[in-house]
Amino acid sequence: MKTKRKSPAKRKSRGTRKANPPRHAAKRANSGWKLRQADGLQVLEAPALQQLKWLTHGFSTRPGGASAMKSANGEKRGPTKAGKVLNLGFTDWDDRSMVLENRGKFFGAIGAEGMRAVVLRQVHSDIIHRVDSSNPVAIESWPQGDALITNEPGILLTIQTADCIPILLADPENRAIAAIHAGWRGTVRRIAAKALGRMQMEFGTKPEDVIVALGPGIGRCCYEVGPDVAKEFADQFPEARDWFDGQFEALSVGDPRDADPNWLPWLTMKPPGHAPEAPKLHLDLIAANRAILAAAGIPPANIASSEHCTACRTDLFFSYRRERETGRMMAAIGIDL
Repeated sequence: MKTKRKSPAKRKSRGTRKANPPRHAAKRANSGWKLRQADGLQVLEAPALQQLKWLTHGFSTRPGGASAMKSANGEKRGPTKAGKVLNLGFTDWDDRSMVLENRGKFFGAIGAEGMRAVVLRQVHSDIIHRVDSSNPVAIESWPQGDALITNEPGILLTIQTADCIPILLADPENRAIAAIHAGWRGTVRRIAAKALGRMQMEFGTKPEDVIVALGPGIGRCCYEVGPDVAKEFADQFPEARDWFDGQFEALSVGDPRDADPNWLPWLTMKPPGHAPEAPKLHLDLIAANRAILAAAGIPPANIASSEHCTACRTDLFFSYRRERETGRMMAAIGIDL
C-alpha cells in the first residue's frame, strides 16, 4: 500500500507572460519561473502549474546528482567541483545504479515518492499513450512513443530531454495531464496538438481551459538546422518563416544550391579556408510549439515557457548539440493521490 505523498510548498504566480514575445530567445524574460532548491537539487517550476494544488510537476536541472561525467580524455567533468551531475537517462557513460539513485532523488525533490513513474522509449514520433490502471504495460514497461496522457492520480508522466522541448499540459476542469517530447520531428508532426486532441477525446478536455508549460530546450540562438528541416516546416506550416532566422525562402522552397556559394567549390576558385560561408538557418522550437498549441485553441496567455537555452547554459542543463556525450534531464507531471 502506497503512502500519500507530501506536496512541496506552492508558490504564487508572478503574472502572465505576454502573448507575443520577442523573436530571440536570449532576450526573452523568464516570466516568473523559479529554480527551487530541494535536497541539494535545483528544480525548475512553472508558476501557473505550481498554483494547481492537485498537481505535482518539475523540470530537472544538471547539478546535484550522483553521476560523474567524463571528458574526452577521461577526466571527470561537471558543474560542481566533484563533477557530479543529475543524469536521469540510461546513457552509455553512466551506471544504471547511479541513474536510479538520481531519479529517486529527483522524484523526492518534487514530492512524487509515492507515485508510479512512466518512462518512454522516445523515438521522435507523434505516438501518444494513455496511461492508467487498465493499461499496466505502459506503467511497468517502456512503451515506444513521445507523449503520455492520464487522468488517474498517482501516476507520474515523465519526458527526457537534452535539447528538445519538454511540454507539460494540465486541464484543471477535468484534472487531466500530458507530458510531451518535442524535437523538430515531433514539432513538425504537431505532437503537442495531437496530445491535446487525445485529451479532448479521452477526458473531455476543452482547449480554452488548458495550461501549458514549455520547459528548457535549445534556443533559436543555438539551434542550427539544414534545408531539409526548413522544407518540412514550409510544407506543413504557412507561418513557418516566423520561426526561422536565415535564408528560409531560398533553402526551404528553391534549390538549396542556389543559396549555397560552395555547392561547386571548384567554380569559386577560392583557396582553402577562403570559401564563402555556407548559409545557415536557426529554428525556434519554442515559438513553433507555441503557435501550434495556440492554433489548436489554447489561449496564448495560458502558454508559458522558461526561455532557458540548454546549449547556452550547460552549467545548468544538459545539451546534446553542445556536448554530444551528455546526460538527460526529465520533465515530470502527476496528479496527487
